Amino acid sequence: MSNISSVFHQLKGKCAFIPFVTAGHPSLDITEEVLRILDKNGADIIEIGLPYSDPLADGPIIQEASSRALNNGITFDIVINMLQRVVPSLNTPLVLFTYYNPIITRGVETFVSTIANVGIKGLLVPDLPLEESEFLLKVTKQYNIEMIMLVAPTSPIARVEAIAKIATGCIYLVSNTGVTGSRESFALNVRELVKQIKSFTDVPIIIGFGISTPEHIRQVKQWGVEGIVMGSAFVKILLNQKHDYTSEIKNLCITSKQAVDEPN
Repeated sequence: MSNISSVFHQLKGKCAFIPFVTAGHPSLDITEEVLRILDKNGADIIEIGLPYSDPLADGPIIQEASSRALNNGITFDIVINMLQRVVPSLNTPLVLFTYYNPIITRGVETFVSTIANVGIKGLLVPDLPLEESEFLLKVTKQYNIEMIMLVAPTSPIARVEAIAKIATGCIYLVSNTGVTGSRESFALNVRELVKQIKSFTDVPIIIGFGISTPEHIRQVKQWGVEGIVMGSAFVKILLNQKHDYTSEIKNLCITSKQAVDEPN
């Protein structure tokens, strides 16, 4: 399995498609099944969210999925056991999305070594500020996990440049202020921010928060990003199990990947 940097290198300038799912929602077996579906139907990288009780960066759909997973007894150890089973059979590298409290509660090195041992290739921590990132960056580097840093449309350019200097794997550009979830439009300055970031770093830029349709993908692709994250649209399908979620997940993955691969 490739690491995160290698994916962008292998794509040779093409855009990566990065779907997101919440671990353990609606069940651990379904998460495992969905990971396999995404792996086989166009995902270049998969982002998997660790359920958390206070997910400040997540919108109502992912919050609900996280709450249901926790109510079903999903824990970090249970997720790790599932990943031990499924990761060896995947070709697509996984990025773990989590908040900082579960990391420091467990102990930074213990947490990082545990996820590294099951094959996680990247780590994304939305509530970790730049000023407090040094130690986690050091430990993830020791375990060959790429730490993905976030940049917001409101970030001063000097701060963006400082983040770009320490970013590994890629930079996650938030398409809008606020939380995740479907939107009709994106922050006006994001396209210009992409250009600014590219003026001082070669680290790939991925974009997420609010991208929920192939039409959204076609819009943001024009901005020159190297990857597009789609989360709430996949999680929403799984909130209702009364339909054929496997076909819906597969079709959304295929059509989204097709939109990503369309020439500009």
